[in-house]
Amino acid sequence: MSNWTDTLSSLGARFHIDEAAQVEDFGRALSAAELADGFVATVTDLGIIAVAGEDAASFLHNQLTNDVEHLGQAEARLAGYCTPKGRLQATFLYWRSSEENRDAVYLQLPRTIQPPLQKRLTMFVLRAKAKLRDATEEAPFAAVLGLGGAKGETALRRHVNTLPDAPYGKVSGEFGTVIRLADVFGAPRYLWFTSAETATAALPGLSGELALGGNQAWHLAAIHAGVPQVTAATQEQFVPQMVNLELLGGVNFKKGCYPGQEIVARSQYLGKLKRRTALATVANPAARAGDEVFSMVDPGQPCGMVVNAAANGLGGADLLVEMKLDALGEDVRHGVAGGPALAFQHMPYHLDAIDI
Repeated sequence: MSNWTDTLSSLGARFHIDEAAQVEDFGRALSAAELADGFVATVTDLGIIAVAGEDAASFLHNQLTNDVEHLGQAEARLAGYCTPKGRLQATFLYWRSSEENRDAVYLQLPRTIQPPLQKRLTMFVLRAKAKLRDATEEAPFAAVLGLGGAKGETALRRHVNTLPDAPYGKVSGEFGTVIRLADVFGAPRYLWFTSAETATAALPGLSGELALGGNQAWHLAAIHAGVPQVTAATQEQFVPQMVNLELLGGVNFKKGCYPGQEIVARSQYLGKLKRRTALATVANPAARAGDEVFSMVDPGQPCGMVVNAAANGLGGADLLVEMKLDALGEDVRHGVAGGPALAFQHMPYHLDAIDI
């Protein structure tokens, strides 16, 4: 079987679930404990914009919060794309293509916001020698697998001999492209972009030794890694520092101008309100990005907003929540004042207070 969709359908049938659920979570939500042990996830809700041409890197360098011109072949980075007011319209994982097509840069983002973002970026190409296209369904990216947890690296090495040594390292070859992302649960986390044929051959074996999940599992892992993703529900809600983007290396304060750069820089040095994004759990599996949260110390107005949410396999949801840092020690509720309480967890990195 060479068709990737057919492969997912076959695996879904193994779990006796309907077609609509197959690419979501194969019938159930994985828990953080299962992810920590080792998992493989089929990632189907993230798309890819290819920006190709001799000015591709310089064009993106002038649009994104991070350095693109000096991005190496063996690395990937995070970045944001802001409005002129410094509010994030999107967050990306980005990397350069293989050596034979070295002028192309790829941007990964949620499929739901890809078309308007791609259209907006295209408007600013002007005379630059760069063209944007949707590369989501192209052969090198036809299948996307996320792996992690204690058993994940060993399982992946059965198919990819050489893996990146550190987070945001990248390797490419006949197997496709593997990017190591921020670690989670004390173990490496990887994205493997490959052909449908390669993934079709590898996935049955991987799912035999690792917990098999879909988009829920992948997003839950990212939440526990503390890595935010701007979605349709949260566009233009945050400056980069509110979602810890600069703590993750996604903002370069020394690079040249980009939309919103003055606001982002001012927020770093001259802002007023202390806000960050924290990790929390809530006993509500329906929690979604864009939901407001309320401190019972001042329940009349929201103290923050859910950035990302994923069912946690235990009847609730795990969240990344942007909020006032002072409220972290308070009784904070989801959705409405008096709603279910948030239980805060330790982030995988230190939350330095910043005036925003």
